[in-house]
Amino acid sequence: MADSNFIDYVKFCSRSGAGGAGSLHFRREKHVPKGGPDGGDGGRGGHIILRGNTQHWTLLHLKYKKHVIAESGKGGEGGRRKGADGKDMILDVPLGTVAKNAETGEKLFEITEDGQEIILTKGGRGGLGNENFKTSTNQAPHYAQPGEPGIEEWIILELKLLADVGLVGFPNAGKSTLLSAISAAKPEIGDYPFTTLVPNLGVVSYRDDKSFVMADIPGIIEGASEGKGLGIRFLRHIERNSILLFMIPADAPSIKEQYDILLGELEKYNPELLDKQRLLAVSKVDMLDEDLMKEMEADLPANIPFVFISSVSQYNLDKLKDLIWQAIHKA
Repeated sequence: MADSNFIDYVKFCSRSGAGGAGSLHFRREKHVPKGGPDGGDGGRGGHIILRGNTQHWTLLHLKYKKHVIAESGKGGEGGRRKGADGKDMILDVPLGTVAKNAETGEKLFEITEDGQEIILTKGGRGGLGNENFKTSTNQAPHYAQPGEPGIEEWIILELKLLADVGLVGFPNAGKSTLLSAISAAKPEIGDYPFTTLVPNLGVVSYRDDKSFVMADIPGIIEGASEGKGLGIRFLRHIERNSILLFMIPADAPSIKEQYDILLGELEKYNPELLDKQRLLAVSKVDMLDEDLMKEMEADLPANIPFVFISSVSQYNLDKLKDLIWQAIHKA
């Protein structure tokens, strides 16, 4: 995975700019020997800002940024001249990026729209010049405010893929094969566990020029919510999917048992995932006839729409798309 271009987790030090100092200055002109205070305010320090950008789908461009530093504000000047604000540092991120405080683990916010800008680390305020402290009893204040210091904090950015449908299943359930069969995505496919090491997105064409986005999530194993296998690293991607499509191969010892294990792992990770609509696709049915499929229905979990499919022979793939489309609109 070292050479993967899909990066969904970065940690860096975010340091906003310090505010500029207010000016301690008095008006001095010919024939005005005792001009009043006219020190201008300091400029504010630059913010660190996150901006949603649909042109990005990974956090790869931030992988080697260990320190993100914004410019400090300039000091105020005489003649009520305000100092220049420090230049903001704007980081473009994919939609679905969650910002967290690395020290506390607290979720700060999430970027969900293209062009959305949210301040991550606020710049320090500029200090007030001595003109602001003039009163009727103190007409020549000999002090001005210093600027506020910038903030330095460690930040974690996590990406949760935005997709209409998330594929949930054990390794080798045929998720990647399905994605490659019904979309233009070309995930790595192989007959061994954990062929898929990073999530893959595919746009699936539907009737009348409609389409929906499907995410192939790396296979879940029992104990994934405790960190086994690929662990919880990719379970978070399922949180952003409208529909969960469970894929279980027809040659599984017990389809219902495997479904219950998968559901249990999702519940341990985040109980709210059980509120999402669920569909079931029984894959790899190439060698089964209609009678055998009818018999297998007794072993299927209750109260979940299902379809038997074969990605290799394209069997029932249109029926699967219909089922997904209905579920998306119901959601």
